[in-house]
Amino acid sequence: MHVASNEGTTPAMSTGRTDTRETGGTPRGTGGINTYKGEERALRADRLGTPGLLLSVLAASAPLMVVAGVMPTVFGVMGIVGQPLLYVILGLVLMLFSVGYAEMSRHVHNAGAFYAYIARGLGPTAGAGASLVALVAYSAMQVGIYGILGFEVSGLFATYLDIELRWWIPALVAVGVVGVLGWLKIDLNAKVLGVLLVIECALVVIFDIAAVGKPGPEGLSLHAFNPDTLTGAGLGTALCFCIAAFVGFEQAPVYAEETSRPQIVVSRVMFLAVGYAALFLAISSWALTVAAGPGFIADTSLKEGPGMLFGLTEDRLGTTFTDVLHVLFVTGMFAALLSFHNVVARYAFAMGREGLLPAAFGRTNKASGAPATGSVLQSAVSAVVVLAFALTDDGPVGDPTAPVLHLFTWMGNVGALGVIVLMAAASFAVIAFFVRRGAGRAQAARLVCSGLAGLALLAIAVFTVRDFDVLVGSGPGSVLNWLLPGVIVLALVAGLVYGAVLRSTKPQVHARIGLGNEAFQLEKAAEDTASAPR
Repeated sequence: MHVASNEGTTPAMSTGRTDTRETGGTPRGTGGINTYKGEERALRADRLGTPGLLLSVLAASAPLMVVAGVMPTVFGVMGIVGQPLLYVILGLVLMLFSVGYAEMSRHVHNAGAFYAYIARGLGPTAGAGASLVALVAYSAMQVGIYGILGFEVSGLFATYLDIELRWWIPALVAVGVVGVLGWLKIDLNAKVLGVLLVIECALVVIFDIAAVGKPGPEGLSLHAFNPDTLTGAGLGTALCFCIAAFVGFEQAPVYAEETSRPQIVVSRVMFLAVGYAALFLAISSWALTVAAGPGFIADTSLKEGPGMLFGLTEDRLGTTFTDVLHVLFVTGMFAALLSFHNVVARYAFAMGREGLLPAAFGRTNKASGAPATGSVLQSAVSAVVVLAFALTDDGPVGDPTAPVLHLFTWMGNVGALGVIVLMAAASFAVIAFFVRRGAGRAQAARLVCSGLAGLALLAIAVFTVRDFDVLVGSGPGSVLNWLLPGVIVLALVAGLVYGAVLRSTKPQVHARIGLGNEAFQLEKAAEDTASAPR
């Protein structure tokens, strides 16, 4: 049985159409899944439209967590007053990235988005390396959030119920709840994510309006948009922090197999997500400078950290609003956990379907169509990591050192570095994909955008590695400065070696990397050709 290589042009595999063939012994009908290997080897089509997909990917950015946690860090620790302008600049870079990335999504529909695109552009071996980086990066980002969520929930118990609760107890409960929801339908998750996200964003917007209506000691100032405010030694580190706030938009192609009209919906959602995030983040960070005063924002942020937002809201909107904001801070993180969990499960599913992971990962839950085995894997890894940090935490209740400064910061920045590397590689993969298809001239404008975005993202990755001691607070000379970025390097090297081994030992599996369900159609065609009378 011959499987065509994905180095060339392959026929697109459509889902959700009428199909009268037998699949897994069941006649297919409208709204079914067109896959030779059967329903359990494909994600359910037509579950998500533009609103559901947009809410799912935006939830990963956890806007309130960014406003309360990331923004004070950039203002205080890195001293970048021009953070609002930084979000505008990064928004433009990611728009450039999305031009080519969105066009690629019209041609390749695969739950393993990043690695599938890289495989189709730079070859299957590169795709194998990217697959492992994606699995590690998104897992790290999700696991890190369990730390800060557990700490915040334990704080709410102490404040409102006078109960001392170790941070890892609510963290493990969250692992279980997220794992259960991972088994359910994606449209249910989209509804959960959507409700939480809309309320969360609405409260931040209310604060923004209140800050403008009652500015701080320097009045209604636009100083934060002055390019001079971007100078300083912490600029490179701030770039990594701020680009991590956008993470989520690039996940849209992961759900391509589950959307209606993926050629239109996926690209539309990416542009909407980047545009919304850039606008929301720029305005919210500017509102913080207005409320505290551009000349005071750095010192206030350094002193109060995440508490700065809640202090500013209490002064303007009262205690009740601030209490609600505290609760939404937790639910926003929970929404991000759900979003990252869904993405990791789908990457594992795509890898199992193509032979990069055991075949069990490439099957879905018969009842819901969710990638069940990948969901279980992600939950198990999360539980193990949370328990490992819990066992090494000898601080008193309420001490954030282990859950926040270690678990959240270490894992979050490892994940952010991995995603930046993947975006840079995907930018160059887009160029290679269209040039090799003979469409370089027709797609010239898009390819120029991809090239510029790729170079910018590579520069950000270099800044990130150079300043990793600032990112994780380890100090110069610490082993963490190379050990933590080394996790991504190790994942990349291991994936490349694995891809090379597959090329030598299992060429059919190697050729299938990045093809997804298209490979099954090619297998079917090859079998039909071989069995046809001569």
